[in-house]
Amino acid sequence: MIPHALRCQTLAAALIAPVALSPMTVTPAAAAWLVFDPTNYAQNVLQAARALEQINNQITSLQNEAQMLINQARNLASLPYSSLQQLQQSISRTRQLLDQAQKIAFDVGEIDQAFSSTYGAASTSTSDQDLIAAAKTRWQNTVAGLQDAMRVQAGVVGNLDTNRTQMSALVGESQGATGALQATQAGNQLLALQAQQLADLVAVVAADGRAHALQSAEQAAAADQGREQRRRFLTPGAGYEPGSAQMFYGD
Repeated sequence: MIPHALRCQTLAAALIAPVALSPMTVTPAAAAWLVFDPTNYAQNVLQAARALEQINNQITSLQNEAQMLINQARNLASLPYSSLQQLQQSISRTRQLLDQAQKIAFDVGEIDQAFSSTYGAASTSTSDQDLIAAAKTRWQNTVAGLQDAMRVQAGVVGNLDTNRTQMSALVGESQGATGALQATQAGNQLLALQAQQLADLVAVVAADGRAHALQSAEQAAAADQGREQRRRFLTPGAGYEPGSAQMFYGD
């Protein structure tokens, strides 16, 4: 029994020895399965996800910056419409009507000179013919002032159509403004339109006031002249002296 057992052990040792001494061959699939590390793989996945999230954040940031630049460009865009020329033309027309004032113009020196002469107190040494001529001049000044006032009023009324057109255009531009600058410029032009309308109103008031002032000055001067003429009429003078008169001529 003992020799048989010894032989079995020797045979087993002989069979195992080549396996232990020979190199182990491993297939590629087995090698790949052996090097897979779940923990390392999960970390790599998390890193890739974080990198992808950072890229998405950068893309979003770039999109926001691009939109901000677009908005800034819109806010800095200038209004493509301007009503300045039309408003200046309206003001020039009204100003021209004021400059064409007849007789006594809108000039302080000329007004002072006229009131010291034509509208001054009637002098006792002034002849009746000069008094009549001065009264006629004052009447002509009043009529001219009334005509000038009506001409200014007509010019301002003529500007209403232009103002209406400009107002409609500016309101449309303001509502369709793409940025803050365009809206501000449209608002500024609307304010300029209002200023032009106020200038027209001032011109009408000035022309109408001038006409009424000339009319009142004429009435005051006429009253003073009437007193002088009445004084002359009531002042005793040379009595009636009879003289010869020939009514019919004979042959």
